[in-house]
Amino acid sequence: MKLLLAAALFIFVGLPAAAQDAPVPSQCLAIAKAVPNVVYANFTPVQAEAETITITYAGHSTYIIETPGGVRIATDFSGAYGADPLPDIVTMNKAHGTHFTLNPDPRIAHVLPGWGEEGPARHALVVDDVYVRNVPTDIMRWGATEEGGNSIFIFEVAGLCIGHLGHLHHALAPEHYGAIGRLDVVMVPIDGGMTLSLGDVSEITARLQSSIVLPMHRFSTPISTFAAMIGETFEVEYRDSRSFDVSLRSLPRRPTVLILEGV
Repeated sequence: MKLLLAAALFIFVGLPAAAQDAPVPSQCLAIAKAVPNVVYANFTPVQAEAETITITYAGHSTYIIETPGGVRIATDFSGAYGADPLPDIVTMNKAHGTHFTLNPDPRIAHVLPGWGEEGPARHALVVDDVYVRNVPTDIMRWGATEEGGNSIFIFEVAGLCIGHLGHLHHALAPEHYGAIGRLDVVMVPIDGGMTLSLGDVSEITARLQSSIVLPMHRFSTPISTFAAMIGETFEVEYRDSRSFDVSLRSLPRRPTVLILEGV
């Protein structure tokens, strides 16, 4: 019990306001108590439960996350979407040019590629009120497998765990799920072939059991087809706006596929 309380204090008190590039405890990862059962760590102060995050669909695989502290994050950033106003943090994956840029605006403070120059990328970045980390996955390029060429990015803020699957090309192994942990909100590609088959991505989505599922990277795939494949336990809700606000307290009681305008 003392160890858990110490971890809680470190997570929420010991983190500096400025950016840091060092591993920190995650509130979204499981702490093993009794195999095979686990419990997910969640030491969220009561006041943080009501803090609101704004998520906006910018286009393709780019979502904008705006934290209560004013940090602006753009996922799978190529510069085509989400560049105005300029983000503070961008994440990228290199499946093709609509998911990354080799020439990001130099005014962007933190550019996080989902691949490494020598081996998989490793990110553990704290900027004000958000902790950004990644889980490397492989990617298919020109018929060959590139180890660690993609990253699933996880954003931990205001007690919420938000995940972006990137340009995921393969099913996830148990160690991937263990490294990802709990995801309250997950952004999933539903193109039906360029990333994963619709069946594979539906299986991953169902297993993650996120409260909110945000489709992306959609071309001709009917939303109804994806919704049917992930199961009847998921609601489907259409919004006439590109943005919505969410807090730990406002998460839907039933898992919901949320379709924002433009998706």
